Amino acid sequence: MRIKLDENMPRDAAEKLRDDGHDVMTVIDEGLGGESDPPVLRAATDEGRTLLTFDLDFANIREFPPGTHAGIVVFRLQDQRWKTLKQPLLRLLAKGSLDGLSGGLAIVSEARIRFKRPKS
Repeated sequence: MRIKLDENMPRDAAEKLRDDGHDVMTVIDEGLGGESDPPVLRAATDEGRTLLTFDLDFANIREFPPGTHAGIVVFRLQDQRWKTLKQPLLRLLAKGSLDGLSGGLAIVSEARIRFKRPKS
């Protein structure tokens, strides 16, 4: 799976995803730190990467409609540190949810994962 981590995601997440065999790039590594949301998502889409972020603006389906990007995962957690993110991320990976996300949106909380898939 090709993944782009937004600048607000912990580096531990990148390491875990790489250890699991995913092709991971970060917004910071690509010199996109501080950019607004559209250029970040455009870069992810151009590279065929699913964007993982804490930025709730990416959950706006009017601004970023499903089917117009490679996929977005927004984590809505009480705490953005790795110790809080680790279990929801592992749950997302264990269910194979990233594999079927193509062009869709996933909202991940401590308790559940909700999906908005592109219309066929």
